[in-house]
This record gives sequence, structure tokens and C-alpha cells, in this order.
Amino acid sequence: MNIALWAAQVLLAAAFLLTVTMRLTQPREKLVQTQPWVNDFSATQVAAVSALEFLAALGLILPAVTHIATFLVPLAAVGIILLMIGAMAVNMRMSLTRGIVTNVIFIALAAFVAWGRFGPYRF
Repeated sequence: MNIALWAAQVLLAAAFLLTVTMRLTQPREKLVQTQPWVNDFSATQVAAVSALEFLAALGLILPAVTHIATFLVPLAAVGIILLMIGAMAVNMRMSLTRGIVTNVIFIALAAFVAWGRFGPYRF
């Protein structure tokens, strides 16, 4: 089970780091093609969401690897759940079915990590 939890942590962290990197390296016009929600938010709001996603990705991996403040791992997973609930609301408002499915998958993975790292498979 520990291997499955690690796999979920790495998958979530990689997905969020990739998304943040994409948002930082692509111009807004190109980004709107793959992430239409960006068009409805200011640059500051997009940067804030990106910063939260970056911190959550780091929080899933760094404490576990360094064995420092390992209680942050399940808290980062809960943070991802909250971020994805907000993202799901935006996707529902914009009728982006593909985005909603992705949000549900991320919520399920993050809930699995939170359950495992808060509960029987702590560090």
C-alpha cells in the first residue's frame, strides 16, 4: 500500500508541476486554448492558483523525502482536494466536461493520499 501511496503522490506532484510550468512558459493566448478558464481570471488570480498548485506539489514530495515535517504530506493532499473542488465549480460553470472528469480523478488520488498518510500509512 505504501508503494501505491507513493505512486499517487508522485503522479499528483508531476501533474501539478507540469501544469504550473506550462502556465509560466506559455503566453496567455496560447494557454487559453488548453485551459479556457484562464480567460475568466486576472493574471494575478492565475498566478495565485499556480502558486498554490506548486506548493501543494512540493508538499506531497519534499517532506516525505526529507523526513522533515511529514505531517505536511496529507495536508497538501487536502489542499489539492480543495483546489480541485474550486476548479470543478469553474469547470461546471463553463460546461467543461473533460475538466470535471480530470478534477474528479485528482480528488480521488488526493483523497487516497490523505487517507493513507493521515491514517494507517504515516511516515
